[in-house]
Amino acid sequence: MTETPPDGDRRAREAAALTIADYDRVAARYQLGTADHDVSQNINALLKAIEGEGHYRILDFGCGPGRDLKSFTSLGHEAIGLDGAEAVAQLARTASGCEVWVQDFLTLDLPDAHFDGIFANASMFHIPSLELPRVLGDLRKTLRPQGVLFSSNPRGQNQEGWNGERYGAYYDLENWRRFVTGAGFEEVEHYYRPPGLPREQQRWLASVWRRA
Repeated sequence: MTETPPDGDRRAREAAALTIADYDRVAARYQLGTADHDVSQNINALLKAIEGEGHYRILDFGCGPGRDLKSFTSLGHEAIGLDGAEAVAQLARTASGCEVWVQDFLTLDLPDAHFDGIFANASMFHIPSLELPRVLGDLRKTLRPQGVLFSSNPRGQNQEGWNGERYGAYYDLENWRRFVTGAGFEEVEHYYRPPGLPREQQRWLASVWRRA
């Protein structure tokens, strides 16, 4: 794995395009491999942080083949998916019956103040660090006042680069916190996953943030 981010806009977009292309190539295998992952802890963390009662509008950012869209819908919420890979997005539409937008994370076109919550489960780490502040700003703008962002990313020592055919950035808590607070969010909580394991075996950093 390399230790430096893509050099500027062009290389960042190339990294995004190649990562999306890999997900498109393995879409059916990806669906089978992630169908039984239990992320109920993460779904509950997002929902309990949203203020108010009842029906929420949720953006599943990097929705994959639609597993979590189905969960949000079954809980009575309006869920909209977003994924960069067309083949994956089509699987999500078929599996969930939800609206799914095909958008590259680096060229988002999102409505202002539209969502109560954003669920970014295992997706934001694909954003090169040079582009992350801008993307976080886009996500903040599409949240309603006091809206909530959930993220879960594989953690690391702030290295980024290629892992096979996909680009990823792997932050520790301090640096992830710096990025998200810098984009205008306040921390609600963070925790490590999977639960019940020693910290060195908890590969995932989950965090919940409120639009400041």
